Amino acid sequence: MRQFLILFKKEWMETLRNHKWLWLPVVFMILGLTQPLTSYYFADIMESFGGLPEGAVFDMPQPMAGEVLAGTLSQFSQVGMLVVVLAYMGTVSQERTSGALSMVLVKPVSHEAYLLAKWVQMVLMTAIAFGLGFLLSAYYTYLLIGEFSIGTAASGAMVYLVWLIFAVSLVLFLSVVLTKQAAVAFLSLGTLLVLSFLSMYAPELFAWSPGALSGHSQHLFMTNEVDDGFWGSLIVSGVLIAALLLISIGVFKKSELVVKDQ
Repeated sequence: MRQFLILFKKEWMETLRNHKWLWLPVVFMILGLTQPLTSYYFADIMESFGGLPEGAVFDMPQPMAGEVLAGTLSQFSQVGMLVVVLAYMGTVSQERTSGALSMVLVKPVSHEAYLLAKWVQMVLMTAIAFGLGFLLSAYYTYLLIGEFSIGTAASGAMVYLVWLIFAVSLVLFLSVVLTKQAAVAFLSLGTLLVLSFLSMYAPELFAWSPGALSGHSQHLFMTNEVDDGFWGSLIVSGVLIAALLLISIGVFKKSELVVKDQ
């Protein structure tokens, strides 16, 4: 436990040095603020571009609060997910390449503590960034669009957070397996994109997939009800997160032992 706390503190110090604690939440906050503002002022924005016949009025019904919150998650799934992957693609591979990993493991440091400290820090930082962005979106949605169920919003946000934790776990796993950061980013984004597309275009077959979590969250926002496959998707996601973490530790142990033997 003491090793874990020391390594966890090291990860936070690294986050402070590279300013990840600042720019990652800022990105999510900007994305969270954008959706309610554009939804509220969309008609004005369209009219300002012109192109309408004289006397014509651009009339578009204002979206419901749940639709705006669902749109916020769409923003997070596109730009936010990209930023998370880019932020953590070098979590292990960069330290391995720079030689910092060898220096850490020369000390009596367990592989489990090393990876768990990284994973917990990644999850917490991502959760903080997402939480701030979603809270800002919810606040302005309430001010500009209308009221919504706080319980439903919180539940939907927690479901989406599981999707982010799965993404972070996948990035960590690939960072352990691969040495090139570009390969980690490409495979991470590709896998997440494929899972999302399969869940979107074949929902009957992939309602249990982690990629369906975003859709489940959005459905919860708009209907206040869970749809088919909701619990299966949560359970499968939890199992896969645990599996990715355990496999990462196993692969990491084996790879570093091989390096030491050489």
